[in-house]
Amino acid sequence: MKSDNELKELVRQKYAEIAMQDKETNMASCCGVGGCSTEVYNIMSDDYSQLEGYNPDADLGLGCGLPTEYAQMKAGDTVIDLGSGAGNDCFVARGVVGETGKVIGIDFTEQMIEKARANAEKLGYNNVEFRQGDIEKMPVTANVADVVVSNCVLNLVPNKDNVFKEIYRVLKTGGHFSISDVVLVGELPEKLQQAAEMYAGCVSGAIQRDAYLALINKNGFKNAIVQKQKAIVIPDDILKNYLTDEEITAYKESKTGIYSITVYAEKQAGCCEPGSGCC
Repeated sequence: MKSDNELKELVRQKYAEIAMQDKETNMASCCGVGGCSTEVYNIMSDDYSQLEGYNPDADLGLGCGLPTEYAQMKAGDTVIDLGSGAGNDCFVARGVVGETGKVIGIDFTEQMIEKARANAEKLGYNNVEFRQGDIEKMPVTANVADVVVSNCVLNLVPNKDNVFKEIYRVLKTGGHFSISDVVLVGELPEKLQQAAEMYAGCVSGAIQRDAYLALINKNGFKNAIVQKQKAIVIPDDILKNYLTDEEITAYKESKTGIYSITVYAEKQAGCCEPGSGCC
């Protein structure tokens, strides 16, 4: 089993490579890695093209949902996007918050930051910025965001509990998040769990759905709801890179489910927080 730092470096290297790939390659694979499928196109990602603010140059086809569609953003909001990539969700968010709002994208891959900044420069946006950093320790002060969004990123982070703590820290009281991510119901075959490509491919780093939702509640968020859920099917031609035919059959018969979920939750005032009026 790799250490947390080794897993982070694996993801950093893979996503540096992915930043240079075309969208079609990314959408025919698991988050851009793990081999491309000839059986199924658009394995995980959803279609952004109808959303206001969408910019095709920033869409690398790496998501597993549409968190910005469900994020209940409004004009003037400050939005933070975790794992911002080439800026896709940031530019969609900017289309909602407008010139009076602010959008901060955080990504720890230098090549992604460079790509996102170039896209923002080309679009002439002066209220969208990209900061290189680890979402387990965000380069953002506390209580600044009205909304946090993220698309298929937390599954890449070894310590998801730390990320939810950080989301709570950077959100204003009354703020909320909308996050799309990959979760499991049942156990993956060990060969998939141990495959580096499947970790960087947003699959083997996923945790159980119930455990994921429990982390949200544990970290003090309220009114958590699953806004959307869809099954993710890994095609046989990708599975064959890691499993024998017999193991693929056993995996399918096990009824293990891989799902994309979009989750919403709020940071509410605690009884002894400033301004709560109840101490």
